Amino acid sequence: TININTVAAAILLSVSTTSAFTTPSSNIFRMSHSPIDSERRRQSVQVMMAGGFLGGIFGGENSSNTVANAATSTGSNAKINNSGKGPTNEIIKKVNGMNQRRLGGSDIIVSELGLGTQRWVSSDFNAPNKDDIFKFMDYAILDNGVNLIDTAEQYPIPSDGKKAQEGDSELAIGEWMKARGLSNGESRKKVVIATKITGGRNVTPKNIKADCAGSLKRLGTDYIDVYQLHWPARYSPQTNWGQSLAYDINADKNPYWRSLGGPTSFEDLCLAMQDLIDEGKIRGWGMCNDNAYGLTGCTRTAKALGVTPPCSLQGDFSLIDRKSEENGVAEAASPYNENVGFMSYNALAGGMLTGKYMNKPAALDNNERAKITEALENPRGRMDEFGWSRTLYRYRTEAAQEAIVEYSKIAKDAGMTLTELSQRWTRQRSLITTTLVGHSNIDQLKESVNYFTKSQPLSDKVMWEIDRVHMKNRLPIFSSNRVGKDWNGEGEIGETIP
Repeated sequence: TININTVAAAILLSVSTTSAFTTPSSNIFRMSHSPIDSERRRQSVQVMMAGGFLGGIFGGENSSNTVANAATSTGSNAKINNSGKGPTNEIIKKVNGMNQRRLGGSDIIVSELGLGTQRWVSSDFNAPNKDDIFKFMDYAILDNGVNLIDTAEQYPIPSDGKKAQEGDSELAIGEWMKARGLSNGESRKKVVIATKITGGRNVTPKNIKADCAGSLKRLGTDYIDVYQLHWPARYSPQTNWGQSLAYDINADKNPYWRSLGGPTSFEDLCLAMQDLIDEGKIRGWGMCNDNAYGLTGCTRTAKALGVTPPCSLQGDFSLIDRKSEENGVAEAASPYNENVGFMSYNALAGGMLTGKYMNKPAALDNNERAKITEALENPRGRMDEFGWSRTLYRYRTEAAQEAIVEYSKIAKDAGMTLTELSQRWTRQRSLITTTLVGHSNIDQLKESVNYFTKSQPLSDKVMWEIDRVHMKNRLPIFSSNRVGKDWNGEGEIGETIP
């Protein structure tokens, strides 16, 4: 018979003198190199010896939930990992026809439709200005059951440093909250603010605290509801937003990531976020543009340390980008596993899933000079200008556009627009807690609100026809038929491929 506490103590002793279990991005065991105070160090050792972490390694009975309370049972006796206030995605209430759901295991409740703010007051040609976005928030939040606004310290994008500067989106949201009396006090609960710290090597305990303070000042409020990493603190294939899905060990060992001690560990990240929670500056936290490894690394580390795990993961998700359902994210986020909410963005794939580029190619993809000039002079959206659209080739691959044509036919047969089909499909996926949608004008927002308040889901027949198209190419945005022989392992925007 093996005594688990004896084994745990032996392992902890051995790793204090060796680096056998040490990894630069997750140093649970690297106690001597992490700025943990003695009390938290004792807590982490106690939790691991109790089975919360080491129990998972050795198959202990309570390996999934030592820190959390016991799971609740469903009618089928399946166990939900009810770590926190309840299971993610459960519908808590309906406000003016809009469902509001639990985000992860937290007590943060978000509307199924959230306001995406990346282009708010930006230097983009059709960006909504301050008057526009005030109307957006009045209509959505005050009148139609939307309560979530997602922003970032880097927004707006694009920003030219003149007309628009980083931080302006937060400033504009803060001005609206102040003007409507929603900045503080009881009325502050009417809106859920999610914002982000710039990712990569910018993510350090010191910067997490400083950048959060900057966002709070611009927003003019006492706390942020969900504070997220805009992209991981470590190397990850998908953070380049290109077409690479493959892990590249050479990229991971690049000095950018590995110099000065390497990226911030999961351990230090979790402790820094807990400090903000303890100080009342944030209610919960999460990741953006991350994967199943990052999600599980954070949740498991937080539980091992006895601190608050992340409540959300934000990611690209649409009819032509279903990777998060099939790469382990949906499984990890499930209420039966890590119990983490999912905020989807780009449900319309940069405008491609509105169908407006179907009959005439985007400017960058057109071979006829006259049509290119026409598109540049009268742009339909971001795909008709040479700066922004270069980074978004993934939505315009041949495979993606073939799928879009087929989805458009399904929408027409079902008596709706492709835009409606795209948004309602996203809303119905079991992974999705909320869908963040950006709008250029109030009419677009009114359409979105209408789609997200329809009581009837898409029919089983429509959902199956969509799946049939998906089966022809499960990853259309990550394919390409124009990779040149002389590209030498680089993709459309310089990312490493394949």
